[in-house]
Amino acid sequence: MRIELERRPGHSALFSVLSPFIALGLTVVAGAIMFTALDKNPIDALYSFFIEPLTEVWSLHELAIKAAPLILIAVGLSVCFRSNNWNIGAEGQFIIGGVTGSILPIMVHQWDSWLVLPVMLIMGMIGGAAYAAIPALLKTRFNTNEILSSLMLVYVAQLFLDWIVRGPWRNPEGFNFPESREFDVEAILPELLPASGRADLGIIFAVVATLLTWFMMRYMLRGFEVSVLGQSARAGRFAGFSANKMVFFAFLFSGALAGLAGISEVSGSIEQLQPVISPGYGFTAIIVAFLGRLNPLGIFAAGLILALTYLGGEAAQISIGLPDKIARVFQGLLLFFVLACDTLIHYRVRLKFVAHAEPAGEGA
Repeated sequence: MRIELERRPGHSALFSVLSPFIALGLTVVAGAIMFTALDKNPIDALYSFFIEPLTEVWSLHELAIKAAPLILIAVGLSVCFRSNNWNIGAEGQFIIGGVTGSILPIMVHQWDSWLVLPVMLIMGMIGGAAYAAIPALLKTRFNTNEILSSLMLVYVAQLFLDWIVRGPWRNPEGFNFPESREFDVEAILPELLPASGRADLGIIFAVVATLLTWFMMRYMLRGFEVSVLGQSARAGRFAGFSANKMVFFAFLFSGALAGLAGISEVSGSIEQLQPVISPGYGFTAIIVAFLGRLNPLGIFAAGLILALTYLGGEAAQISIGLPDKIARVFQGLLLFFVLACDTLIHYRVRLKFVAHAEPAGEGA
């Protein structure tokens, strides 16, 4: 007996829409079972995880801070994935964007001008795009698998960040702590409502990127080109579209948004470079992209949900003593159920019973 997946002749439009909600519901059920196994009251745990972080105004600001980089990265990844290019290295592009955008406030910290912050943001986008261009070049020139090359570059970026803040960019007035000098006020992202919380302009960048990408994908020729090449490279060639140019466009676009998220995080909530500037936003954004059905508007809502898992994990750790990795478990469960639901929408599971042939000569 073996299990096979058989493609359905057609898939349900209703279940395609409901799939993310079904996956979220299954994640909650699985989470309740997990909390019970940990000898915690599942109702209290789920309340701490999903409701408690939304009960205070300041926590809504924290939600915006967590959601902004997830949305920015996931919106860029959605263009990559829809064009059938698999950028798994957004975490590295996020880090390099934070590093390149920090050149001015660290190396030229004497420059006192309102131009510092805009130039930092542009440099962060350029850095992220340039780092994303490496797997794009390897794919188009040497036919290298972009999943492996982009993923391996994440670890290069992480080690480079660790080295640079412990070495050349270590704060000379930081008592030998592994961190850069603190940014001056001109290099810090302004807060939206300083009186009620510390949410900054990062969430505004996320809203603008979401709307512009949605408009591009729906109404512009470039969006049509992304969709056509993603569904059939052969059809795209007949239409006169270049697959190699699309590889570069998709990677540069997603890398630029990841780089913008990186420098927004560094100049916003952190205000300096540290050995670790991301709790895994680049990888979590992959879940956000698929939970949002690779649609920028859906990604915005999914980004808020995944940001809630970060805050919920912290709240549950404090209030009922759950392990600090519980948020990662929830994110993994959510990705599993999203992919499982999508698979079952397009395929049906078949059990095949294979009869064993008798060896020649037996029974004679």
